[in-house]
Amino acid sequence: MSKVLDSIAKEQLIKNLTDNLPVLRAKLGITQTELAETIGVSRQTIIAIENGKRKMTWSMFIALTLLFLQNEATSPLLPVVDIYTKELAAFLSFGSSSENSEKGGNKT
Repeated sequence: MSKVLDSIAKEQLIKNLTDNLPVLRAKLGITQTELAETIGVSRQTIIAIENGKRKMTWSMFIALTLLFLQNEATSPLLPVVDIYTKELAAFLSFGSSSENSEKGGNKT
């Protein structure tokens, strides 16, 4: 599977996360300020994104997705709302099982 996401796929993933950001943040039980501090942006940036006044960057999408993937309350929701897709999982993989086995790592 290709590890490349085209700009259309990235835009759709960003839109899906933007649309669901308030719900996912609430599931974590954190404020806009806490979320902003966690990923290294301002509270105003989070507010603007949640209100549709600012576009989320790809790097912010990745940071938020990794944050939500690490939490048991939000992780199961990401595939349901088309944020964590098979294509994104392949893009985020840091080496195939054959690469890992060649380096002495475990097969996944």
